[in-house]
Amino acid sequence: MAKSYVKFEVSKEVSDKALEAVRLARQSGTVRKGVNEVTKSVERGLSSLVVIAGDVEPEEVVMHIPQLCEQKKINYVYVPAKLDLGKALGMNVPCSSVAIEKQGEAQAAISDVVSRITGKSQPAQEKAGAEAKHAEVKHEKPKAEKAKGHEAGAEKTEKKE
Repeated sequence: MAKSYVKFEVSKEVSDKALEAVRLARQSGTVRKGVNEVTKSVERGLSSLVVIAGDVEPEEVVMHIPQLCEQKKINYVYVPAKLDLGKALGMNVPCSSVAIEKQGEAQAAISDVVSRITGKSQPAQEKAGAEAKHAEVKHEKPKAEKAKGHEAGAEKTEKKE
């Protein structure tokens, strides 16, 4: 019987792809494991994908995560067993939920999972990546100007002597 917090069925292929994304993100990105860490990550808007086990007992433990993800517009997916999710993280114990923050090499797998769940490609992620790069450029400009100002100040100091 499906749990009350499971809002949609996920095919075996999609859940396998989600577990692969977790494996890749663990190796080259950043993941948060466990309900408390996932909740914090989602509330802060840091997650790019949340993976929730479909066999968590009691259900109330993870029941709030799908609603929170919807509020924050973060994609989430279900996998059948928490033991499989724990193994994807390289642990020998079950894990009820995982949040992928920094994608690392899992970017393609995450995009594939999201496109299969939502039925469309993810231009929003690409746009967010472009905005992040644009923000980095904005932060670099003032630093460069400040460095020039310090050099000019150093030259003035040298001329006075």
